[in-house]
Amino acid sequence: MSGHSKWATIKHKKAALDAKRGKMFTRIIKEITIAARAGGDPDSNPRLRTAILAAKGVSMPADNIKKAIMRGTGELEGGQIEEVMFEGYGPGGAAVLVSVATDNRNRTVSEIRHAFSKNGGNMGAEGSVAWMFERKSQIFVAGDKAGEDQLMGIVLDAGAEDLRGDGERWEVLSPPEAHEAVLKALEASGIPTEEGSVAMVPKNLVKLEGKNAGAMLRLSEALEEHDDVQNVYSNFDIDEKELAALEQ
Repeated sequence: MSGHSKWATIKHKKAALDAKRGKMFTRIIKEITIAARAGGDPDSNPRLRTAILAAKGVSMPADNIKKAIMRGTGELEGGQIEEVMFEGYGPGGAAVLVSVATDNRNRTVSEIRHAFSKNGGNMGAEGSVAWMFERKSQIFVAGDKAGEDQLMGIVLDAGAEDLRGDGERWEVLSPPEAHEAVLKALEASGIPTEEGSVAMVPKNLVKLEGKNAGAMLRLSEALEEHDDVQNVYSNFDIDEKELAALEQ
């Protein structure tokens, strides 16, 4: 039950603000556009199905979804977006993956490198930290919406591998191909989900304290704020008391 990264919780708390600013829509539209390059039919394109589920989860209008798919398939202009994964280390040696969708790779590389260096981190070569993560379905459920035994029975039967909790939320981990089945099982059981995606989940966590903890949060936030950044994944963890002090 251990191993739940606090960064996942921090990002969740920021999600409402991101949605208000329209940033959530922008990220999901880019993901739909990229996913649709492999085919505009969600029935035969799992990545596109997952992106559409995310769009519906934030009440994105159907017309926005349709146009994003058409840009990806080439039926509309504006689909020239490159997908890049940057790797690096943050303060205290925490590993960082930055998923980017950009129409200007050179500009974005320079800006992401600057964000790392300004906040005590370093960009690394391809493959330098990716081995520390696994691609998993990651679904979150509020802690008061289901008990451990109830939730475990539902998700394991649907194909999940692990259930973790931090007191506030449950984290359900599954193979990527089981993502939809687990979501549907939770929905059928009347258990609402807070969010769910196929993500890069750290295999192990690195505990940060003091200046390194504060600097890592600043780096994470700087990367998240970049317009081209789709997701930031890291293996850092910070003690609850220290996190509360840093958030004041």
